[in-house]
Amino acid sequence: MDTLRPTALLGGLSPALFMRRHWQKKPLLVRGALADALPGFDRRRLFALAARDDVESRLVVRDGERWSLRPGPVARRALPPLAKPGWSLLVQGVDLHDDAAHRLLQRFRFVPDARLDDVMLSYASDGGGVGPHIDSYDVFLLQIAGQRRWRVGRVARPRLRDDVPLKMLAGFVAAEEWLLEPGDMLYLPPGWGHDGIAVGECITASIGFRAPAAAGLAADALQRIADAALDATEEAGPAGSTRNRLYTDRGQAATASPARIPEALQRFADAAVVRAAADAGARQRALGEALSEPKPGTWFERSPPARLAAGVVLDRRSRMLYDDAHVYLNGEAFRAGGRDATLMRAFADARRLEPAALTRLSSEARGLLARWVEAGWCRGNEEGAGDRDDE
Repeated sequence: MDTLRPTALLGGLSPALFMRRHWQKKPLLVRGALADALPGFDRRRLFALAARDDVESRLVVRDGERWSLRPGPVARRALPPLAKPGWSLLVQGVDLHDDAAHRLLQRFRFVPDARLDDVMLSYASDGGGVGPHIDSYDVFLLQIAGQRRWRVGRVARPRLRDDVPLKMLAGFVAAEEWLLEPGDMLYLPPGWGHDGIAVGECITASIGFRAPAAAGLAADALQRIADAALDATEEAGPAGSTRNRLYTDRGQAATASPARIPEALQRFADAAVVRAAADAGARQRALGEALSEPKPGTWFERSPPARLAAGVVLDRRSRMLYDDAHVYLNGEAFRAGGRDATLMRAFADARRLEPAALTRLSSEARGLLARWVEAGWCRGNEEGAGDRDDE
């Protein structure tokens, strides 16, 4: 992607200019951003996805002043009549299950993949919505079908209503209001309240981004570092070796307070924790593994060995990242150096590896690709249309 080239998707701004002017700073309304973004995607397909056990969905119904929330799966017969106003069906992670939605998500890869999350689609009957709310992450709201009116305003001190089963803002006051037609798009940074109400029935796509919480990210990384440390001790040899030293207390005196934890044992444990977490390489690897984990509930179908002569493409459910030392795929880290590293990083950026690049890989790297294909993480390009950015 050329980040300096102006694009209609961003209202004539280049991705570089958009990131400087708007990203996490101020909203942007783009008329005619992307026409026919999901060709052929109608309410019937969305309803079918919402009924599946492996798809996350929610049904929100407003009846006067009363709101109800039902988690999915939601069978078609459980949906209110189409003529009933005030209800919405939200389906998360549509890009994991639909190629067109996945291609839509790829258009936003001017933001790092580590931040890119998913495409949520919401169907709403006339007057439907989820009430005024605030997101902790950036979002692009793309109108797919019908019309939706958005009321938007910055919220300095958000207060939530306690009488509804949704995280709905209390006393929301909008500063601006827009009616979006099919193809129009609204970008909102975190901290901006918004309330979208369908005018007639409509479908809206929300392209959302990951905003990991510090505590959760630290907990995940520390658990991975701990697991790696345990694996390392098994490889280091018997207890008593440098990496698997046992606690000793030859100078321990007799105690009259047997339940008190000895200070020497506390220092021993502290030193072990600091030693495990002090390795910057281990921390980076743990982060890469955590960020490349597929969304919860994602599973891959194993495939028979395939010929790779026509190239390789990543499965739409796969997450592939890299840093200076590793390539990460679906929560696993792989060391790579030299030409293999260059080609694997290109694979991660393009989400495809062309035949000419395949021939330049080492035999070990080609073997690794073959195992990824068998695991269902990627596939031979001859198996069908690839994971392509249609920008």
